[in-house]
Amino acid sequence: MLTPGELASALNKLVFSPQLIGHNKTDADWHHKPGRIRHPSMWLIVKGKGVFTINGTHYPAEPGKLFFFNPDMTVERRTDPLDPLEYYFIRYHYAECFQDKDVWSFNTEQDRPFPLQGMYTLNNPPQMIYLLEQLVVLWKRRGPITAMRRKIMLQELMLNIILDFRSQKITGNTTAAIDKTQDYMSRHYQEPFSLEQLAQMAGLSVSHYSRLFKKYTGYSPIDYLTHIRVDRAKELLVLSDYRLKSIANSVGYSDEFYFSRIFKKIEGISPRDYAKKHRNGGGKKSS
Repeated sequence: MLTPGELASALNKLVFSPQLIGHNKTDADWHHKPGRIRHPSMWLIVKGKGVFTINGTHYPAEPGKLFFFNPDMTVERRTDPLDPLEYYFIRYHYAECFQDKDVWSFNTEQDRPFPLQGMYTLNNPPQMIYLLEQLVVLWKRRGPITAMRRKIMLQELMLNIILDFRSQKITGNTTAAIDKTQDYMSRHYQEPFSLEQLAQMAGLSVSHYSRLFKKYTGYSPIDYLTHIRVDRAKELLVLSDYRLKSIANSVGYSDEFYFSRIFKKIEGISPRDYAKKHRNGGGKKSS
């Protein structure tokens, strides 16, 4: 799949001519038998369920799914009889027409495959639905000004698709950045580091990083680190004979009394009591 930037570059070179725009609610027995696509089209599912088969591969047709059907695809469409589909569609023609260094280029759709094909998932369908509703209304009107409005709105629709894809990519990159700091904390929990350092590692502001981290993990970054340290301390308390001060130091606390307060706040008992309770089979005498 093209990056949002590459997709924008490709779509920006295209001139669109809408051929048919509509909104349809299917019957319970709706079924388009397998057939070869003749005209490029875009479908957005807004309600219901079904299955679209493209070149032998089955795709779920459900709200938020966006389909691009291009010539020479073999497509079969079927609705779920218990939950019939509702969708918007646009059939269009296009040509590639752009200027590069004072030289104009022109290619027909037969020479330039459409840069989008198959199924995509949208993050923000309501914005797309709004634009499609406006396009359906404009399709019922006539006149050169209305025709120009349709073309502009179709371009805006394509722009919104690019922006939706870009927001998904940014979200994915952000999740990866959160994962990166989680991994770092798991490996370096015994070292001193600050919230500012973690945010910088993720490439985010402190407030944004803290908010996203809690959204993804359920903990603030510092609470997450504290739980990692306490979990490691619990292992050492049960499996080793190290002194409390050594255990505190090994999990990142230079002050054993501060460590004891943190431990008790999380576990409900002191480190010493925890060790007594869990060593030798939960406090029972060993034979």
